[in-house]
Amino acid sequence: MGATLTIIPAVKIGVKYYVDDVEVIVIAERVQYYGKDGKLITESLRDYTRNTVKKDFASLDDFLNRWNAAERKETIIQELEEAGVLFEPLAEAVGKDMGPFDLICHVVFGQPPLTRKERAVNVKKRNYFVKYGEKARAVLDSLLDKYADEGIENVESMNILKLPPINQHGTPIEIIESFGGKDQYQQAIKELEDQLYKVA
Repeated sequence: MGATLTIIPAVKIGVKYYVDDVEVIVIAERVQYYGKDGKLITESLRDYTRNTVKKDFASLDDFLNRWNAAERKETIIQELEEAGVLFEPLAEAVGKDMGPFDLICHVVFGQPPLTRKERAVNVKKRNYFVKYGEKARAVLDSLLDKYADEGIENVESMNILKLPPINQHGTPIEIIESFGGKDQYQQAIKELEDQLYKVA
């Protein structure tokens, strides 16, 4: 994209400030960047995100197909960040604890928002992971909690097996063996993602 991006002002939406003893509430944030023609463009953070994402994904189906086909969701998230999508300020503007997937679906394509926690709870309600042994189910349950707190990027990394609370289920090798091996563990993570991002 090559655009220089500036968010102005660096304040939180909905927070009260005082300017010359007058109460001010910020109701919108603006993004400023230079277009290809060198002119300064100013638009809302939501409009900027919508326009940026729609350059690569013309429709919700395009986005869902690419997201579901991706071996690692983190790759798509990084591509969007490199294109200029600002997930943290966008989440603050929306005012919900949503991950990148739901921010894009909601802001760009008008879908009802779900928080990471709501997605994790929905997967637990489906009881999809009963086919796994007790230890593997406990690991998947901990991974869902980790997703609710931190997002999908950490769940996809093998390093998560060394971190609390996942490491309470054993060493990385023991955890992987509880799934039947590395390939089966990775397949379980793929199924976990499929369940998390299942569109009803």
